[in-house]
Amino acid sequence: MLGLQLPRIKRRCRKRISLWLLYQNAARLALVALFTLVMTAHAAAQQTRANSKTRAERATSTSPQEEAAALLENAAQFLQAGKLDAAEPLVRRAVTLAPRSADAQNLLGVILDQRGQTQEAERAYREALQLNPKSISTLANLGVLLARTKRYDQAIQSFETILRSVPEHPQATTNLGLLYAMRGDYKRAVPLLERANALRPATFTILYNLGVAFYSLNRFDEAVSAFTAASSLAPDAAEPLYYLGLVAAARGNSEAAFDLWQRTLTRRPDFADANFMIGEELRKQRRYEGAAEFYSKALAQDSTKLVYYVRLGGTLILLKQPDKAFDLLQRAAQTFPEKPEANYFLGVAARGRGAYDVAEVALRKSLQLQPDNVDTLAQLGFIVGERGNFAEAEKFLRRAIVLSAKHFYAYYDLGRLLVKTQRYDEAVSVLTRGAAIKPDNAGVHYQQFIALSRLKRLTEAERELVIFKRLEEERKSHRRDDDDIENPDNPISDAHPRDNQK
Repeated sequence: MLGLQLPRIKRRCRKRISLWLLYQNAARLALVALFTLVMTAHAAAQQTRANSKTRAERATSTSPQEEAAALLENAAQFLQAGKLDAAEPLVRRAVTLAPRSADAQNLLGVILDQRGQTQEAERAYREALQLNPKSISTLANLGVLLARTKRYDQAIQSFETILRSVPEHPQATTNLGLLYAMRGDYKRAVPLLERANALRPATFTILYNLGVAFYSLNRFDEAVSAFTAASSLAPDAAEPLYYLGLVAAARGNSEAAFDLWQRTLTRRPDFADANFMIGEELRKQRRYEGAAEFYSKALAQDSTKLVYYVRLGGTLILLKQPDKAFDLLQRAAQTFPEKPEANYFLGVAARGRGAYDVAEVALRKSLQLQPDNVDTLAQLGFIVGERGNFAEAEKFLRRAIVLSAKHFYAYYDLGRLLVKTQRYDEAVSVLTRGAAIKPDNAGVHYQQFIALSRLKRLTEAERELVIFKRLEEERKSHRRDDDDIENPDNPISDAHPRDNQK
C-alpha cells in the first residue's frame, strides 16, 4: 500500500512547501519590522516635539512637554545609531515628564521591543493607543509585535486599520501582504505586494514573496518575472532559484527544474527542500539509487519533515533494503508519534518484513488518530485477516469500500478473504468490481479463477486463468509499465500480492 499512498504525500508537497515558506516569510517580515520600528521612533519624537513646540510658543518658560519632546528627539537619534542604552533613560525621563504622551509611550515600546522585552513593549504600545487611538506609528509597531508572536489575526487587524487611514503606508502594505501570504491567502496578498513593489521598487523581500504568491496561484509567467528580478537583486540567494525550479516542474520541464535545483545547491548546499525535489525527479525516472542519495541528504539536513522519512523509506523498499526501510520508518514513528501517517508507514514496512504483530499495533494507532483513513483501513483489514480474525478484517475492508468505491486493494483483499472463507459467490462479485478498477492486475484475475473454479463455472474460470498468465508474463518480461512494477504481485503463493511492495 505504500506505493499507493505516496502520490497522496506528493500532493501534500505544496502544503509542505507552504509551511517552509511560513518560516521564510516570518524572517522576511522581521526585516521589514525592524525598519518600521526605527523609522517610527523618529517620527514619534518629531511629532511630540512639534506638539510641544506649539504649546511652548504660548508659554513664557520651558514646559515639561517641551522638555519631553527634546528628550525624545535625542533618544530617537541614539536609537537610529543603535545605542539603546543611551536612548532608554532619556525616554523614561520623557515618560515621567509627560505621562500622557502617546509618543513617549510608543518610543518606550520601541526600545523594549528591540531589547526583546515583548510583554513590556506591548503594554507600552497599548498605553500609547489608549492615549492616541489614531497613532499610525504605534499601530505599525504593535502589528509587527503581534505578527512576531504569531497572533496573526490581530496583526492583520492592526495593519488593515493603518491602511484605512493611510492607504499608501509602505510598511503596513508590505507586512499585510506578507501576513496574507503566510496564511496562504494569496489572492489578497498579491495586490498588496504589487502595491508594495510600486511603493518600494527593487526590494528583494517584496519581489520574492510576490513570486511565491504568483506561483501559488499558478500565475507562472508573473512568478518567473518576480523571482528573476529578486535573484538579480540578491545573486547569492538560493530561494528564488528553488522556486524557479518549482515553476519549471509545474510546467513539466523536468530537465530545467533539475538544473535549477542543482544551481540552488551550489548557492546553499544545505537546502533540504532542493535535495528532496531532486530526489523526487530521480524517483519519477526510476533512478532509485540516486533518489535515495538525495532523500538521505534532505533528511540529514532537516529531520523535522515526515515526508522525507516516507520517501526515503519507500525508495529503500524499492531497492530491496526492507530492514533499512523498517528501521527508518520506526524512527519516523518515534519522532512523530501523533502523526497518523508515521504510524501508517511503519505498519506498511513491518508488514513487508512479515512482522504482522508490529504492523497491527502501528496501524491500529494510525486508525485511532485518523478513523476514516481508507488506506489504513485496507491495510489493517489485510493484517487482521492474515492473523485469523476474519470477521474484523471484513469489517475494516467493507468500511474502506464504503469510504472509497474506487479503492482497488480494499476490493482485492476483501475478495481474497471471501475466497478463503469459501463465500465464492460474494467473492466473484467483489473481485469483478476490483477488476473493473484495475483490469491489468494479475492477482485479481487469479482470485477470480479460484472462486469461479469452486463454483464450477469452468469456462469463465479458464478465461480468468488465461488473462492472469498473460499479465504475469508481461510483468516478468517488463513489458507492462504500470504501478505493479512498484507493487509486485505474487498471486500464486499464499503470501499477499503486495507484501514486498513500496
